[in-house]
Amino acid sequence: MLFNSYTFIFAFLPVALIGFFAINRWGYARLAIGWLVAASLFFYGWWNPPYLLLLLFSIVFNYAVGRFLSRDRLNDGPRKWGLIGGIAVNLALIGYFKYANFFASIANDLLGTTLDFGAIVLPLAISFFTFQQIAYLVDAYRGETQEYSFLKYSLFVSFFPQLIAGPIVHHGDVIPQFSQGKILKFNSDDMAIGLTIFSIGLFKKVVFADTIATFANPVFDAAANGAQIGFAQGWVGALAYTLQLYFDFSGYSDMAIGAARLFGIRLPLNFNSPYKSVSIADFWRRWHMTLSRFLRDYLYIPLGGNRKGERRRYINLMVTMLLGGLWHGAGWTFVLWGGLHGFYLVVHRWWEKNTPPVEAGWYRVSAQLVTFLAIVVGWVVFRAIDLASATAILRGMVGLNGFSGMSSQDAVVWIAALLGIAFFAPNTQEWISDSLPELEDAAETALAKTRRWQWTPDPHWALFGATALVVAASFISQENEFIYFQF
Repeated sequence: MLFNSYTFIFAFLPVALIGFFAINRWGYARLAIGWLVAASLFFYGWWNPPYLLLLLFSIVFNYAVGRFLSRDRLNDGPRKWGLIGGIAVNLALIGYFKYANFFASIANDLLGTTLDFGAIVLPLAISFFTFQQIAYLVDAYRGETQEYSFLKYSLFVSFFPQLIAGPIVHHGDVIPQFSQGKILKFNSDDMAIGLTIFSIGLFKKVVFADTIATFANPVFDAAANGAQIGFAQGWVGALAYTLQLYFDFSGYSDMAIGAARLFGIRLPLNFNSPYKSVSIADFWRRWHMTLSRFLRDYLYIPLGGNRKGERRRYINLMVTMLLGGLWHGAGWTFVLWGGLHGFYLVVHRWWEKNTPPVEAGWYRVSAQLVTFLAIVVGWVVFRAIDLASATAILRGMVGLNGFSGMSSQDAVVWIAALLGIAFFAPNTQEWISDSLPELEDAAETALAKTRRWQWTPDPHWALFGATALVVAASFISQENEFIYFQF
């Protein structure tokens, strides 16, 4: 069941809302939380019912391990091994379902073996709920978790707005909200704001992302089939995919935050105009912000971060981004994409350390353009089916296949229009409320503000949201998946 489907918009979501607030109105707060858990499990099981057992096992197992780790009377020895065992089981699950055949192919190439695990269906959202719970186990070991009930923990993991493609929520972000009385009462402001944000996200997905995808897909398909990609064709394909991914992920993030807000629950900000970035570090403060936070807190810093000298810092950056790339998918293109961004971050750090700051406006514009071009190159590698396809498109983009050939006028118009929106238009948060704090360049500020994001309600947004929802829904011709669903 996709967010951009009629089934979700006009059946599942209204029933979930009505049931939740009706039960609350009768005074059964605990039962209302249970209803939301049941609705979320139904939402997940709609895709592939047997894999609901995997999600349930993951919830029960990690909750039990988390309780074990948070018990003060245990000494560090058993707790340490409990943490290692808990993380190992989580990684084993994601390793089998997501990476078994990839690693088998590597072993076969290197050792001449014939390992084959057969066709393995990737469970939906396994990367998201696994990382979310690994963070919970680490925090439980550190003594940073509270004694959460199993019901609230289950909702933390399975809450349907963020279950499929994030944001990767921290237990401290959402579980305390389940105990607040305000989420158990119908709130017209929350409904107006949630409906508006959800509708804006839906519009981005079905109008912008799905339309621009029709110009990107033929180019990448042609490259996969061995066709020679020309200069104009390569740039149209690369820019169209860059914009498709932008509005797809931006739209999903809006829809997730909007759907959660309908229930009075505030999810952390996950997307903040990343193509306006003036450096690759700035990009990772703005793109998939909760993943950046996870990689920073649970991988980069434990590896040593920047505490052990510049050389070690560069190595930690590369390792973090290589693993971040592998998290996105089991394939060499994802590993290369992660390595490329690791290299970008190393170069940025070196440049930042060895060159004096320049405040001139032209420098900022140049930095933004260079950053954007670097991102586009990375997205070509990310999207291509294999390294040969990526190379074919990149060769075309630099003119190695000639400069002849024209692209459709419609493609150029759409690309120009959406680039204008991405670069110059305010994002959803900036547009809907003047009171929203703007995320600044400092990473700590940007990530910290994801936890205190607040809206100023306006009754006019309810009418706008309903209108936008109807308009956007009229564009849904098929249930096109969100790109990030594959992870």
